[in-house]
Amino acid sequence: MPQLDDLPPLAVQADIAALHAHLDDVIPSKRLDENLLIATWNIRGFASLTREWTAGEHDSPKRDLRGLLAIGEIVRRFDVIALQELKGDLRALRDLMKWLGPNWAFLMTDVTAGPQGNGERMAYLFDRRRVELSGLACELVVPQEWLDEIRPDALQRQFARTPYAVSFRSGPATFILATLHVTYGASAAGRIPELRGIARWMRKWADNTNAWSQSLIALGDFNIDRRGDPLWQAFTSTGLTTPPDLDAVPRSIFTRAENSSTNKHYDQVAWFTGDDGKAQLNMTYRRGGYVDFLPFVYRELDLSKSAVSYRVSDHYPLWVEFGL
Repeated sequence: MPQLDDLPPLAVQADIAALHAHLDDVIPSKRLDENLLIATWNIRGFASLTREWTAGEHDSPKRDLRGLLAIGEIVRRFDVIALQELKGDLRALRDLMKWLGPNWAFLMTDVTAGPQGNGERMAYLFDRRRVELSGLACELVVPQEWLDEIRPDALQRQFARTPYAVSFRSGPATFILATLHVTYGASAAGRIPELRGIARWMRKWADNTNAWSQSLIALGDFNIDRRGDPLWQAFTSTGLTTPPDLDAVPRSIFTRAENSSTNKHYDQVAWFTGDDGKAQLNMTYRRGGYVDFLPFVYRELDLSKSAVSYRVSDHYPLWVEFGL
């Protein structure tokens, strides 16, 4: 049975070489004590793995070694990456961590029980040569008084998938990442209470952490449809702002390229700014973007986007670079 660190078939080698060159073009290189690269990625149903280089017609799951290798090539370009939609089965994650090597580590939540939780986990993978844990790991729980409020847009229960926050340190900078995956629900309006809830939680927390010169960054899959719509307004209601570089980039592989600025804005990276308009961060934002892996995977097979989504993902990774 082949393993991820075996020599891939020639077609896979060609794909990875093309992907590698593309990543060199679109993602800044890691520079010790100079920059920090943070990413977020909803990897579709990241769970088990077919340990073959290319999954066959009757294989299940369809995620195979070449899909996982592409994921690994992307992940290792960052210092820390928040992952959503991990599942209970950790076979793919274990193989990925083994391939990344001993310099990489991860933290994750347990599986969220119940139908709305969808059996999901959230995790952070990080390069220990570049960042280290600085002591905090927690799930965000809504105070009971918030749940008791009589308002149509108020949370009536805890988050379907509890946001997960972890603090890191890179050189002189300490920062807290809070990742979440907002429940999609039966309607867009049903997402508003969770979005308002996380915005309120983050505002309250930012007012405290700023006094300790810590940066607070929200990132993940917020299931926001469009910039400026009621979901966006709920997300930004307490002052969370997003970098302009990410406003027009597509989030989903199913986005129409000619309409990328008006299609779904599911995934976000956001932080607060002060009255002077400056980011409440102890790092300097430089730029951000996304990774379009579609042209560089399974090229000789001519798979549909749907088929690729089960092998790699239906979401693109988003990334931001900070100067230290």
